[in-house]
Amino acid sequence: MHDDAETFDASTTPTAATVATRALDLQLDAVGITRAEAYDDTEQYIVERREAGLFADLKFTMAQPDVSCHPESLVDGARSVISAALSYWHPDGDVPEAAHGTGTIARFARADPYVTLRDRLEQIADWLRTHGHECRVLVDSNDHVDRAAAIRSGVGFSGKNTMLITPRHGSWVVLGTIVTTAELEPTEPMRPGCGSCTACIDACPTDAINADGGVLDTGACIGYWTQSHHQVPDEIAQHMDDMVYGCDICQDVCPWNRGTEKRRAAEEPWQGQVDLVAWLEADRDELNEAYDRFFVPRRNVSFLRRNALIAMGNRRNERDVPIIAAQLEHSDRIVRRAARQALRLNGTTAAINVLESNS
Repeated sequence: MHDDAETFDASTTPTAATVATRALDLQLDAVGITRAEAYDDTEQYIVERREAGLFADLKFTMAQPDVSCHPESLVDGARSVISAALSYWHPDGDVPEAAHGTGTIARFARADPYVTLRDRLEQIADWLRTHGHECRVLVDSNDHVDRAAAIRSGVGFSGKNTMLITPRHGSWVVLGTIVTTAELEPTEPMRPGCGSCTACIDACPTDAINADGGVLDTGACIGYWTQSHHQVPDEIAQHMDDMVYGCDICQDVCPWNRGTEKRRAAEEPWQGQVDLVAWLEADRDELNEAYDRFFVPRRNVSFLRRNALIAMGNRRNERDVPIIAAQLEHSDRIVRRAARQALRLNGTTAAINVLESNS
């Protein structure tokens, strides 16, 4: 629990102002309030884009917009929705020495900021409950589109990269929500702040963001493919570079994310680089335990090994060929297939010779 839990006066009457103060006391980075009413525009957006095939096979909040876009149905007598953002930006940890390269984990997945966010929201909810209000905390839940509440309550605005962008911490935030029967004064939404900037659109190597921004083709998104159970197409794999889980390209180039480190208190580094060979050689249970916060299809770490092989292939280094070639004998077809793909990506004479001898 947060240290402030012992000093907070729970008799304080919940209002929009005191909720905001409490959230800041708990070191949440932004908070807003909106009415517990349907997110009609978001529901329509989800339905239209699902019909257009832009979500690939993702489910999550897109699976049941008749639920996830209706906070008023999540708590009997719901009156208000409290939206909160917590920055997950931390300095990079040391890059491990790795003879055959390292892979990059996206910032959001280097730890589990949702655990911290849920804890702090539960403390706010417990306070509201002491005043007779029903509450439901939703963090990374399929039952609620947290982003819709954050936009409507002014926590941030929707960026062209489809991320929620906050004024102080950019898009390096995770979102959570409290749906409550408390009647709280809504906060005002923000005006969009991307202007004529197209940095994210221009930087995406797979053209996953539409030309005008604001619409993501999930099937072209590198982050999606690092978590997918489908075979990664070569045209995607060649752009994955060293990314083994998630992708931050459209956030790294966003002007709103510049200088975040100057606005954060000193934070401990989060390890964002992994030894590719270690991922290939680690025991299955060891990998599952170390990365249990990841979404890995069927908890099969062969998908992590697949990503490591693609990253190694993208190094295009002849010294990596024996390491990759050894995986052609792996017991799991996912890994064997990824090893062949990695050899194609490597493209050196040695890699081509191995492919031809194993054709």
